[in-house]
Amino acid sequence: MTLSLAERRADAVLIGLVDSGYGFAGSPPTGNDRVVASQAFRFDEGVVLTPVSKDQLGHGSALLEVIAGQAPAADFAIAQIFTERLTTTPAQVAAAIDWLVEQQVDLINLSLGLRNDRDVLRSACERAVAAGVIVCASAPAKGDPVYPSAYPGVFRMTGDARCSGPEQLSCLKTQYADFGGYVKARHGVIGASAGCAQLTGHIGRYLSEGGAADLAAVDRWLESQADYFGVEVRFPKATESDSNNGGPIR
Repeated sequence: MTLSLAERRADAVLIGLVDSGYGFAGSPPTGNDRVVASQAFRFDEGVVLTPVSKDQLGHGSALLEVIAGQAPAADFAIAQIFTERLTTTPAQVAAAIDWLVEQQVDLINLSLGLRNDRDVLRSACERAVAAGVIVCASAPAKGDPVYPSAYPGVFRMTGDARCSGPEQLSCLKTQYADFGGYVKARHGVIGASAGCAQLTGHIGRYLSEGGAADLAAVDRWLESQADYFGVEVRFPKATESDSNNGGPIR
């Protein structure tokens, strides 16, 4: 389903979501009525465009709920690359990104990560960034880089357990990730996938409120909204033997 630009709300921010679709059984309808374009990308000796089917995994529906809750004035374009399993190909992801750019989205959420750098995916991200689209992709809090979050111009988003709710975020600026968000969503979606969607939602709200749509401005705004700064540090729990004076552990 693709609506003409004339049929869309001219003043609405358009957010692209690359995932398993929407409308999962048992999911709340949050955001469903704001989906203005959708397309599925299958792989059969090449990428084949097909109509979107109902979300069978719940992953995309959970992310749509998160982003739509954070950005209640935004519209959505759904690119379905997952169907029966959370597996895909670089070519499918690249085709989805290119299609979203054609839909003139302002912002893309990619709560996924591929282990290997592929030219087809790198080029699609470069085209999106060159077109002025804000691209957010999930990244591990530490460890080896994944793609597309490791590409230049892409926001590296992860989850941060310090965030106690969807309203909180962290400014990390580490070698692994740029920002962190609340780590929980519906249907067991946790960690970097949920955190990335939360941050995409924050950016969508910022853009809807008239925020500047360039990378530097978005980066500054996210930093200004952060509740936590620097890497999350987890200390081992203290025991009585750790005390210098034998008193109670506080």
